[in-house]
Amino acid sequence: MGMAAALPMAAMGAEEKPSPDKPKKLILIAGRASHGPGLHEFHAGCLLFKKCLSGVKGLEVEVHANHWVSDDAVLETADAVVIYADGGDGHPALQGNRPELMQKLADRGAGIMMMHYAVECGKEDGSGDRFRKWIGGAYETGFSANPIWTADYEKFPEHPVARGIKPFKIEDEWYFSIRFPEGEKGILPLLVATPSDETRDGPYVYPKGPYPHIQARKGEPETMMWCTERADGGRGVGFTGGHFHKNWEDANFRKIVLNAMLWITKIEVPEGGVASTVTAEDMAANLDAKGTKK
Repeated sequence: MGMAAALPMAAMGAEEKPSPDKPKKLILIAGRASHGPGLHEFHAGCLLFKKCLSGVKGLEVEVHANHWVSDDAVLETADAVVIYADGGDGHPALQGNRPELMQKLADRGAGIMMMHYAVECGKEDGSGDRFRKWIGGAYETGFSANPIWTADYEKFPEHPVARGIKPFKIEDEWYFSIRFPEGEKGILPLLVATPSDETRDGPYVYPKGPYPHIQARKGEPETMMWCTERADGGRGVGFTGGHFHKNWEDANFRKIVLNAMLWITKIEVPEGGVASTVTAEDMAANLDAKGTKK
């Protein structure tokens, strides 16, 4: 799962500049309230991303809360969709006819990005393959692991999503052992780090593990964020962090996600990456009503 095998893909595709009279439309789907205070703050996170991207010319950002878009028709004009929500069998994109709606979105070349729990596919046969078509990889229960650990990111590929990113270390519920196509074909790892032996030994958040195949890879690097360019012309990204809302205060953690949102929308990422600042007030705004944050 190392970066080296995928580095030749660093120049994947040419970026497109938006038409001056028709802005690109980025849809951010925020999941419903989940977990405790300060955790899985999907709505607050999406509104924070929108604020951070407000100065990008040629970009229109819409936040849709409560686990899906306000109207399915929104997807028909979206240039890219980001889902930051609980996943698995309760994933917003896997309910009813939504897989078909998402596939239509992909077929016309729109970008798709899944964040944190939303990288987890459902247990139904073929769900993982569906995710691999959309974003390149999938968290699969029993194969992937989701411990809380501190990842140390030291190197990054030459790619628009990694522009302006400096080495950083941060604790999060970093999922790994993601199921990619054989040989990681078509995948470019963006965030790669090596879990400690203790991390591999668990316990994981659920199921608690340890899993023998996870332990067998002690000392090996893992991919926690990746991107792909699909055959339909669209772009996909998976980002496994985002458990702790407080982490959006970290400039590198925030920037690589904002860069990815521009990239999947086919808007040129600035040379130094997306510049943004957040205040204490920004971080405290729009949190779900879950009780007192500790």
